[in-house]
Amino acid sequence: HIRFSRSMSRWLGAQMMRIATLLLALIAGAWGWKSEDFKRCQDSAFCTRLRQNRDQGAEYVVVADSVQVNDYNVTARVTNRGVPGTSFILSLHTYDGPVVRLRMTEEDAYRFEVPGVVLEELEEKTAPFKLIKKSGSILKIQLGSYTYALKYNPLRLDIAENIWETLASFNADTLFAMEHHRTRGDQDPEGWWEERFLSHTDKKPRGPEGISFDVSFPTHRQVYGLPERATSLSLKATVDKDGRPLNEPYRLYNLDVFEYLAESNFGLYGSIPFLYAHSFENTMGVFWLNSAEMYVDVAKENDKDGVKTQWIAESGVLDVFFMMGPGPKDVSSQYAMITGGTALPQMFSLGYHQCRWNYKDEQDVSQVDAGFDAHGIPYDVLWLDIEHTDDKRYFTWDQRFFAHPADMQRDLASRGRKMVTIVDPHIKKDENYDVYREARDQNLFVKQSHGSGSDEQLTDFEGWCWPGASYYPDWLSPETRDWWAGRFAFDKYVGSTESLFQWNDMNEPSVFNGPELTMHKHLKHAGGAEHRDVHNIFGLFFHMATAEGQKRRLSSNLDEQERPFVLSRAFFSGTQRVGPIWTGDNGADWDHLAASVPMVVSIGLAGLPFNGADVGGFFGNPDGELMTRWYQLGAYYPFFRGHAHLDSNRREPWLFGEDASRRIRDAIQERYRILPYMYTQFLHANLSGTPILRPIWYEFPKAEGISHREHIFMVGPSLLVVPALQQGQQKVTVSLPESATWYDAKTGSIVAPNAVNFRAFQDSCTLDEGPRAYLRGGTTMITKERRRRSSEAMAKDPYTLYVALNLHQKAEGDLYIDDGRSYAFQKGKYVYKRFEFEDYVLSSKSVQLPEMAVADASFRPTNAIERIVVLGMAGGPRDWVARLNGVELEAGPGKMFVGERGADVAFVIRKPAILAADDWEISFSKVTQ
Repeated sequence: HIRFSRSMSRWLGAQMMRIATLLLALIAGAWGWKSEDFKRCQDSAFCTRLRQNRDQGAEYVVVADSVQVNDYNVTARVTNRGVPGTSFILSLHTYDGPVVRLRMTEEDAYRFEVPGVVLEELEEKTAPFKLIKKSGSILKIQLGSYTYALKYNPLRLDIAENIWETLASFNADTLFAMEHHRTRGDQDPEGWWEERFLSHTDKKPRGPEGISFDVSFPTHRQVYGLPERATSLSLKATVDKDGRPLNEPYRLYNLDVFEYLAESNFGLYGSIPFLYAHSFENTMGVFWLNSAEMYVDVAKENDKDGVKTQWIAESGVLDVFFMMGPGPKDVSSQYAMITGGTALPQMFSLGYHQCRWNYKDEQDVSQVDAGFDAHGIPYDVLWLDIEHTDDKRYFTWDQRFFAHPADMQRDLASRGRKMVTIVDPHIKKDENYDVYREARDQNLFVKQSHGSGSDEQLTDFEGWCWPGASYYPDWLSPETRDWWAGRFAFDKYVGSTESLFQWNDMNEPSVFNGPELTMHKHLKHAGGAEHRDVHNIFGLFFHMATAEGQKRRLSSNLDEQERPFVLSRAFFSGTQRVGPIWTGDNGADWDHLAASVPMVVSIGLAGLPFNGADVGGFFGNPDGELMTRWYQLGAYYPFFRGHAHLDSNRREPWLFGEDASRRIRDAIQERYRILPYMYTQFLHANLSGTPILRPIWYEFPKAEGISHREHIFMVGPSLLVVPALQQGQQKVTVSLPESATWYDAKTGSIVAPNAVNFRAFQDSCTLDEGPRAYLRGGTTMITKERRRRSSEAMAKDPYTLYVALNLHQKAEGDLYIDDGRSYAFQKGKYVYKRFEFEDYVLSSKSVQLPEMAVADASFRPTNAIERIVVLGMAGGPRDWVARLNGVELEAGPGKMFVGERGADVAFVIRKPAILAADDWEISFSKVTQ
């Protein structure tokens, strides 16, 4: 026998733990994504029972004499004729928009209802409807131009515009079902009370409680949304018109999917059960507030006929919102009314972020930071992954490598830069770790059940993740979230400073030894909820608690309290109110580069615009061409971060040769140039839910012939981008809607029309040229052109205003300015300007947005507008004069950019001596010969 000292035993134990953790990580995702590790519909008992189970919905009927109506809602009792004694409560609520909410739950039985996602102030937006008809078989109400017909036998809801044109129908295909609670019997079917997947058993003490319903859209051509997954933007059919499977349904179940496929229906790290149905005539939305595992089938014959959908969830209640549009922006606004707009980010978070797993020590951090300055590349944030901690104990630093973390952060901050550290939702089991002891002693962990009924005992659940044996706080509990928020105080997170922000990873949650690498569904949460009920909101509530912690660590004064910045991997509806997300562990290959476009656009459409993909791909070793193309695309992602796996080669932007470094620098500088425009778009995302990256049909809903071009996108309303996504690509196919005038964003030259509904042509996109970008006539775009090391260094720089005229010689746009960091804008400390060009007068006027506090006139930033570039002046840029207050300005023909070669295609006003915060008018007149 060999005997070890106690210290040696501890050391060996630590090494074994590290080895075990590594092995578990390899098991979790060895050699990439393995489909057999994850469920399909046929592996889920509830999906198998309910998928395309036609005629089940024919048994549900509304009890006619139970129907009650008031100005804002309808209530009724529903029974299942096939199961005597069952009873459900149905309600219809009407809101501004118009929006109609259909709710149904089981009478006198527990069913989980999702908290904290729908805004409390929604109830202030109720809208009275008009009662059209009430009989023993039907109820009809009218809200605006829409009619809602609730039919009793069987239960059905038809939504029509102008009475006669049906836009959507609920239960038209009789796929509705709500499995009722029951007593366990000896002859019950397999899967009702427990089911197995691989080596795991899911116990179901409440029995089957699945829900299914169908919604058909007879006049709509395409459906979009239901992120997250790597597939086409327009959702493809998963069943044929008769319900026969063509593919797996779209699954919504947050999972840690290691190196996911670049084309698959499979659900990934986040879930938003929100769908757009779109046609040239109408766009509407459907949102199901349910956080359980969910599958959605899509049936469509072609791009001309209607679309049908079936929605299936394992538990919860029916709580469905129908948003009537009628346009895409209306649907975004209606969804934001329900779940909230995007949190207004700090300006620094829109800059470039440099990350890898892992920067190894303080010297490494210093050298990387210096490298950006040495190569003239701006950036705002440097990130540290899990290896910076003391053996995966979050809120700690490995003193061997990060002995002076506060000094390290202050050094970065001296150059206007921030730092982000990772904080995951699992807590290392360690009696010497105060975070573990506090959570255990306060009874804050997720529970596992032993026994049943009066003999049931609950103990803390133990799973495995990066630290080895780990415990998981119950984020559903307000007490847990409150405790967690307190952990970010500077005296508790020792070594943290005001310039340190956070990153929440692994919060699906990831459990290396759990089914599908996540939690068992029968684990217990606060209030008696099972994990099956809350799975898809687990990460959201963790994200919320971390963001709250950042708020609390500083003053409660809105002028001093910084807006939080917390990146999350898992997400759900409502995440947009908290912070950004990224698309997870992608690969360094061309397929993942291309897949990132519909992924980022789809997540933004679903109400979460602050998102992006890891530039360069997380896994693998990209070459200089792929890195260049990814930076050129990533410069337009709302969230712009380069990231890499532990085993990948170093990838700082200057490591790919002189030519690639120059091109990457140009791409990153382009991002900083358009920051004022991006920041203004985030104001609109905050107020009305509009996405930052948009499909072309979002801006041009009636344009034909372009909806299939899913890798072309708009950045806000003004800029259309066509990226290069293939190796060796020298040209891109450009499709521009004919209803607008377009200008080349690099040269200012007008793009001539050559088609009826859209302009399709080839344009050059060499590595030096980068993506093709086009300014939309009739809009403006605001930029800052001076090159700086960070966004903070740009704060006082002057603006350049681009005015792209349409065929009617008009344009409009806007600019939003605040301090870029605090909540002072909620007290009116901001400037919002509207630019208009009409009748040859360019004006800038302060406008009070009704959703915002009254602007405080004392807030007056001193940024000047140093250059105004007008494109499309009638007859060309020559022979025009510009005057401000009757005084002629220095102006004349010029180029898009200072120092550029090429033709003088623009009329350029130089140094007009005006402030961005001021109201002003500049008149234009033709010089008479």
